[in-house]
Amino acid sequence: MNNAALRAVQLASQTIQIEADALMALQTRLNGTDAAHFSQAVQLLLNCKGRVVVSGIGKSGHIARKIAATFASTGTPSFFVHPAEAAHGDLGMVTPQDVFIAISYSGEAAELMSILPIIKRLGVKLIAFTGNPASSLGKISDIHLSLQVDKEACPLNLAPTASTTVTLALGDALAVAVLDARGFREEDFARSHPGGALGRRLLTYVKDVMRAGDAIPRVSPETKLTSALLEITKKGMAMTAVVDAEHNILGVFTDGDLRRMMEGVCDFTQISIADVMHTAPRSIRADQLAVEAVEVMETYRINQLLVTDDAGKLVGALHIHDLTRAKVI
Repeated sequence: MNNAALRAVQLASQTIQIEADALMALQTRLNGTDAAHFSQAVQLLLNCKGRVVVSGIGKSGHIARKIAATFASTGTPSFFVHPAEAAHGDLGMVTPQDVFIAISYSGEAAELMSILPIIKRLGVKLIAFTGNPASSLGKISDIHLSLQVDKEACPLNLAPTASTTVTLALGDALAVAVLDARGFREEDFARSHPGGALGRRLLTYVKDVMRAGDAIPRVSPETKLTSALLEITKKGMAMTAVVDAEHNILGVFTDGDLRRMMEGVCDFTQISIADVMHTAPRSIRADQLAVEAVEVMETYRINQLLVTDDAGKLVGALHIHDLTRAKVI
């Protein structure tokens, strides 16, 4: 490794160490001097009747956007407002019922400070993230949370690095504490993330992915095995349900049953499906989560399920490929 490469690795390691030390110092403050302020901030956010407005400029603005997004996705209505845009009309989005989180490491960002008197006149509660409680922002805030770092990871001690890492961590800590106090659970998270994997698992029901109507393979108990095999082939589910005239499920016959029969039966023409069907097939209700269907299939090592209504009547059929296509698995 040449000298340039060695210096790059050393700087990388030093950067991570400086930022890790800054995070540990933040943790120490939260467990000590800032504990009461942090708890007050959590309570203020829980009691908020409006939305949480997060603002900052420069690097703090980028972090503020992420913090607002984290709050919004974890059950606390929130949005980011750029302080310069706020001074030109976007302050109209802020209401007296909101809580305002202002982020500035120096606590003196001119663009941010120019709008805060208006925020205060509206009666909006102000939480400040700064590195200096004696700053202008720190003094006018209702609650101050410290971002203080001993030094930035930048070799010049200029570019916001350790301080932005601490800011992001503090925002995450606040959001996590609020979501826990709010009783926010997986199902709530899924509703905010319907396009994600968790959303699909917790918001997709069997009725959303099952085959229904003419796509359901089904025959009556009097049907000859040969005709039942045609139904299996036509519907492409490697099985058929056996039902009576009222759609009550009597049994099921699968491709696997057929393969096992072929070892000892030569003439299928005189066999009725009722003679060879399974009389206790696995099923699931249409109003159950699709992920529950996956669990049943995995437990019993099967690839198909019959779907019933609350009365136990056949209303659909489900193949493991249907769940794969829906990205439930």
